[in-house]
Amino acid sequence: MGQKINPIGFRVGVTDDWRSRWYAPKKQYRHMLYEDYLIRRTIKEKWYSAGISRIEIERAANIVRIIIHAARPGQIIGRGGQGIEEVTRAVYKALHPNKPELRIDVEDVRNPDQDAQLVAENIASQLERRISHRRAIRQTIARAQRMNLRGIKVMVAGRLGGAEIARTEWDRWGRVPLQTLRAEIDYGFATAYTIYGTIGVKVWIYKGDIPMTERRILLSSVTTPEAATPSEMRRGARAGAPGRSGERPSAGRRRRGRGGGRQGGGGRPQGGRGSRSTRAETPAPETPAPETPVEE
Repeated sequence: MGQKINPIGFRVGVTDDWRSRWYAPKKQYRHMLYEDYLIRRTIKEKWYSAGISRIEIERAANIVRIIIHAARPGQIIGRGGQGIEEVTRAVYKALHPNKPELRIDVEDVRNPDQDAQLVAENIASQLERRISHRRAIRQTIARAQRMNLRGIKVMVAGRLGGAEIARTEWDRWGRVPLQTLRAEIDYGFATAYTIYGTIGVKVWIYKGDIPMTERRILLSSVTTPEAATPSEMRRGARAGAPGRSGERPSAGRRRRGRGGGRQGGGGRPQGGRGSRSTRAETPAPETPAPETPVEE
């Protein structure tokens, strides 16, 4: 499951937050969802060179707030905020005929080398400039090693180097636990348009584990058994496990006497962890042997 699904969508509500935060009636939901798609496509296509990592959208009544995370925010803002007005006009044109009140905020991405989307777009731009894919991957991993990252994985697929048959190559450094939900994994995808066709670029970046919050601890305690001491849990596991209780199956391990029966005592089987007693056995009192009369 973790190997196939989008790592960001897999962790939404666990370690990551939604990119669109709003509520809508059933009849208006599809229209608002399509508006979010138009907003993201318009801004991404028009200001692709600004290095846009992600776009978050919030709605409240007739107000739409757009938060743009970019590596080069100056290209979007422009001189004296003229770029913001241009973004507003482009979004209004895409949202025709709806005219909500727009509030656009641009935030800076301080470490582009730690953002998976920006790393994937950087590799795609190198492939479009006909740089070797192995060299691009090697340089990307070398930069990741200098950063405070736990692991990175890069995958490229397509007609690499102009080959007639498409293939997939990937390289990894460190750990990338895709099935661990508490792992903070950033994922990015980009497409390189070359003269031989398109090449897909995927990047996974593992930044470390996010500590469990109180909310998730409460949720996990609902499905776990009641608190018990380790000794009680071990005793319960032994009692329920087959072949570990006091009654062992006769598999030829039990010692037998000459007559084919059990040795003296006949009650409990010999050996085995389940047959051990936790109390110290007290020796039975010795009875004096009867004295035999000596004949004179």
